Amino acid sequence: MSAPRPKVVIVGAGFAGLAAAKALHRAPVQVTVVDQHDYHTFTPFLYQVATALLEADAVAFPVRGEVRRLGNVAFRLATVTGVDLDAKAVDTDQGRLPYAYLVLAAGAVNAYFGHSEIAEHSLGLNDLPEALQLRNAILDRFEAAVWSADPAERARLLSFAVVGGGATGTEFAGALAELVTGTLARDFPGLDRSEVSITLAEASPHPLSVFPRPLPVAAERALQRKGVQIRSGVMVTEVDKTGLRLKDGTRVPAATVIWAAGVRASHLADSLGFRLGSHKRIAVTPALQVDGHPEVFVVGDFAEIPQPDAGEPLPMLAQVAIQSGRQAGRNIGALLRGDIPQPFRYKDLGTMATVGRGFAVADIGPVRFSGQPGFLAWLVVHIARIAGMRTRALTLANWVSGYLFRNRPVRLIVGPRGADQGQLQDQA
Repeated sequence: MSAPRPKVVIVGAGFAGLAAAKALHRAPVQVTVVDQHDYHTFTPFLYQVATALLEADAVAFPVRGEVRRLGNVAFRLATVTGVDLDAKAVDTDQGRLPYAYLVLAAGAVNAYFGHSEIAEHSLGLNDLPEALQLRNAILDRFEAAVWSADPAERARLLSFAVVGGGATGTEFAGALAELVTGTLARDFPGLDRSEVSITLAEASPHPLSVFPRPLPVAAERALQRKGVQIRSGVMVTEVDKTGLRLKDGTRVPAATVIWAAGVRASHLADSLGFRLGSHKRIAVTPALQVDGHPEVFVVGDFAEIPQPDAGEPLPMLAQVAIQSGRQAGRNIGALLRGDIPQPFRYKDLGTMATVGRGFAVADIGPVRFSGQPGFLAWLVVHIARIAGMRTRALTLANWVSGYLFRNRPVRLIVGPRGADQGQLQDQA
């Protein structure tokens, strides 16, 4: 009778967790992936769900369907409540999962920097429920506006402010502008486009400031051509039910505020007792292990991963998550063989962001694109990343419809109407 295989528990079925599971599928271990959702979300497309271009099932797919072909990987639906490091067990609301090796890939949540009122008066765009709630809110504002005979009230209802000019905020602002000027302009012919305002607030001099020049300037001009008002170079200091207050004292009226100004590691990190770094991420060694607990690996947005010969840790990006998850799986394999775990070396594959229909910026090694060439590069890369032929075909069909006919086909208000904006937010 053969000895039982060592148990590996992976907390989180995001990019990092699934990458770790796939890297272990040939190893002599029994892997259990545990997550509070039974689906994996392709987070780069959440803004397209929020702006009525894609269905939810175009950006999410069942975790069980993804892991069943791996053979030695099982999935458990549960919320992780803690980790007993001495007993080597993960505690969940459904029971306890013992482990020989642990991979923490619990991802990120919205960061409000200690200001609970921001969560109360804004909507996020960090997971699928938030994207669906945001879509509901946008469409509900337009439905409410057609009932009003007061131009000032219509302008108030149709005022939107996006806080944060990173990839999430910029892509959403561009897509929202196209939703308004295209499909919704036809759906609501009685409303005047001039009554709609979309403001993007960003503390840096330009949106997409992490991109090398001149790409941020090109992105800002593209947004302005779509009617997005840019408030850059000044921080947002307050969010309330009427809009934003900027550090210079200026107020930006907004009935709907979208918070895309940052994320932090999931709140599970606060309870584990490990040393935390920036964005409340768990500090790890170059081999992605926790000091004092070589059997525990931390990856993706949950980990603060040092860069060799660099002062800043790696950013919270999907490619970092995927590559670190793979390395954690390889390093567990190395420990099983009695070898030394290897340091994680991140390979930068480039960064891209769309700014609406037919325009994107791309920074890929020495090559930089903007405009139509950038959009084509973005299209090819992201089609290749989508999992499953059905999902790829559905997504491509919706993109073609949106590009050729300026149509946003998923204009559905699903669930309760008029819910408080911050209802689904995870306060930080």
